[in-house]
Amino acid sequence: MSVIRWLVVMVVSCFCAVAMAEDRPNRYVRIAELEIDPAQAEAFAAAAREVGQASVRSEDGCLALYAVAEKDNPGRVRVFEIYRDPPAYQAHLQTPHFKKFRATTDAMVKSRKLIDAIPLSLATKPGVAP
Repeated sequence: MSVIRWLVVMVVSCFCAVAMAEDRPNRYVRIAELEIDPAQAEAFAAAAREVGQASVRSEDGCLALYAVAEKDNPGRVRVFEIYRDPPAYQAHLQTPHFKKFRATTDAMVKSRKLIDAIPLSLATKPGVAP
């Protein structure tokens, strides 16, 4: 199963509240496909945990931020982000914790592909956290 397909399955089963795409037409979903310098994988993972926790804790518009690495190739990272709407994503880009993350990790990232996505289904059991 591809990492993207697995990530979509994970989000569908682990999202923080029951939600259907039809009920949330303005959600902004971003997927990042990253290649990280393998020697920097642990440092990148620590920075990703820090920015993810800060984002969902302090930004009302950041609904979910997941980062996963391929099991057999930890330098291949996928980030799945869900925001209330496009302005919430733009606000995220201006936060001190995101700016710190980019400054810390830019040299670790060998390639970056950003994908805007359309939510088809975002659902989970109430009270379940990933």
